Amino acid sequence: MALGKIKADTLEHSTAGSLDTQYVVNGSAKAWVNFNGTGTIASRDSLNVSGLTDNGTGDYTINVSSAMTNTSYAIPTNGKQGDNNTFETEGILTAARPINSSSYRQFCRQPHFESGSARDFFVVDSVVLGDLA
Repeated sequence: MALGKIKADTLEHSTAGSLDTQYVVNGSAKAWVNFNGTGTIASRDSLNVSGLTDNGTGDYTINVSSAMTNTSYAIPTNGKQGDNNTFETEGILTAARPINSSSYRQFCRQPHFESGSARDFFVVDSVVLGDLA
């Protein structure tokens, strides 16, 4: 079976208008993960993530399958202390920083008004935005 390419500069919807394909290429998540950060950590679902490492309380390394072009990619993060059935209004702090083009560290902390100390979260989310190598 022969494989082919579809080349287009614009995508057009029959009723919703058109979109330059550069918005799709540059604006799409290149990797994302939702994982359980307590006990033995495990991914619930992901895209372009090859592995997770628990480095200690509230400290995780996420490895991406397809590398980024450099270490200037953005990593929006989120987390939740309770389980999926619990609505938590308590603030949380998460942050991530690239280690290299194929992995980054994500840190989870309690809010400063509590203690600001590291904490494992039941739900940890992160998204990688940038250019693939």
